Amino acid sequence: METRDTRRSFLKKSLTFSTVAAGTLIFRGIDSLWGQVIPGSLPDLVAVKNGEPAAMFDAAIARAGGMQRFVNPGQTVVIKPNIGWNRPPETGANTHPELVKRIVAHCVDVGAKKVYVFDHAVDKGPQCYEKSGIEFAVKSAGGIMVPGSHQKYFQKVDVPHGETLKSTRVHELILESDVYINVPVLKHHSSSGLTLAMKNQMGVVWNRGYYHLNGLHRCIADFCHVRKPDLNVMDGYRVTLRNGPSRAGKDDVVVRKTLLLSSDIVAIDAAAARIFGKNPEEINYILYGHRTGIGNMDLSSLNIDKINLTG
Repeated sequence: METRDTRRSFLKKSLTFSTVAAGTLIFRGIDSLWGQVIPGSLPDLVAVKNGEPAAMFDAAIARAGGMQRFVNPGQTVVIKPNIGWNRPPETGANTHPELVKRIVAHCVDVGAKKVYVFDHAVDKGPQCYEKSGIEFAVKSAGGIMVPGSHQKYFQKVDVPHGETLKSTRVHELILESDVYINVPVLKHHSSSGLTLAMKNQMGVVWNRGYYHLNGLHRCIADFCHVRKPDLNVMDGYRVTLRNGPSRAGKDDVVVRKTLLLSSDIVAIDAAAARIFGKNPEEINYILYGHRTGIGNMDLSSLNIDKINLTG
């Protein structure tokens, strides 16, 4: 149990919100992350900057032990990017297609039997798949795009230990696949504060309207008790600073060439919040996830490996 002094110390370390002018967030970058570096051990989290999406993922997955650490020959893999919006890649509304393509290719290269990709899109699914560039990227790498916008693909499951979300309907591939890889895009969100890895899982459930009516942050955290991803990859190549998730204009989106990778969904969200310029505790689903043991948001206790591809 945390002592009051430990809690105060942690809050002091975590305080990262700052402004250039009132209401203007600073994207702090991976240099704002702290943690232990333990030579010879696999990192809890890898943070990469200053590269193209494929190159950053190559560097991150190599440092994390290679894709063979997560995917065995003959296994089925499901990859869940953000493909919720009928917008092109340059808007930053969806996960970068070149990142998704590279992840699929790594899975194929280590012998995955099948690599599925889907999202329960907010806009019309087929148009989102095409307009985002993800459908073409997945198919060209040997993956399989599957529908995510029809109720017949979703099975009702109970949520163990759910405080608010007691049951929900989950896409069958999340329940049936051997390996689950979660690939969100880092962006502002008008309802949840930020779209991160835990929030991205709303695209694997059917009845997400329940979340908004019954406590969005608590439901996001509760769902992690159904199935946590085996691997999370945060796309921070283009970052939406304002007017997310789908109304951002060109002045709201900045190129930051950043990528995070971790098997801990709470840790990666805490790191993403921090580099965005937010205190992780400002995002309630991160706080709930930490408190209920889903993962660890105390970055100071983690082995974090930072890579700069330009030096």
